[in-house]
Amino acid sequence: MTDVLVCVKRVPDTSGEVVLTADGSGVDGRYAGWTMSSHEECAVEIAVAVAGDTGGSVTVLTLGDDDSVEQLRAALAVGADEAVRIDAVADDYGPADVATAIAEVVRAREAEGRPFDLVLVGNDAADTGDHQVGIRLAHLLDRPVVAGAQEVAVSGDRLDVRSSVSGPTEVFDVPLPAVLTIWEGGVEPRYPNISGRMRAKKARIEVLEPSGAPQGSGRLGLRVLPPPESDVEVLGEGKAAAPRLVDVLRELGVVR
Repeated sequence: MTDVLVCVKRVPDTSGEVVLTADGSGVDGRYAGWTMSSHEECAVEIAVAVAGDTGGSVTVLTLGDDDSVEQLRAALAVGADEAVRIDAVADDYGPADVATAIAEVVRAREAEGRPFDLVLVGNDAADTGDHQVGIRLAHLLDRPVVAGAQEVAVSGDRLDVRSSVSGPTEVFDVPLPAVLTIWEGGVEPRYPNISGRMRAKKARIEVLEPSGAPQGSGRLGLRVLPPPESDVEVLGEGKAAAPRLVDVLRELGVVR
């Protein structure tokens, strides 16, 4: 039995028009549709398949405000069993903050005697592209990690993980418990049926409070440097520059 935690994030739907905020710092939510990334859709599909094959369960987790419940219910509609929301403003959280918050949930479940054998995250966030949360999370939990996983099969207490992201298919033999970052393309996400949608609509969403304040993304800003000073002299245009050009060449000893 493999119990899986799959982490998702509410991100702008880039298939439509994307309008930035006035200061250019983000996407203006008034004009954007919202979804979960294609990487995370595949992560949910893999989680549901693994749990189904092993008799385990799937818990879907997000960090965000009330609006992010939409993405949790989307995962519930295709087979996730439980949903948890960490109540926070996602934009205030950098990759290290997110990884820390997820690790706290995993450790709390372990303390309750309900550990997650496998944690899945999208390979990178569709909005920020940080490529960090999964690796940081594995480090915090002291678990093995494979990045860019596309196919996953469980055999006893080990995983057969495959990825073709870099070209040839790579095969990894990974002990459980583990963390995987999922890359789209290895599986086809299923569509929810009517009964799944109805079940998701009625499902209870567990809400957790973060244990501490986030540190932020730590992203560096840009600073525009002044252009370097130049000693280039414009001598003039066309024939009018010829006398001055001759003088300069004489000063340099090029002509006499």
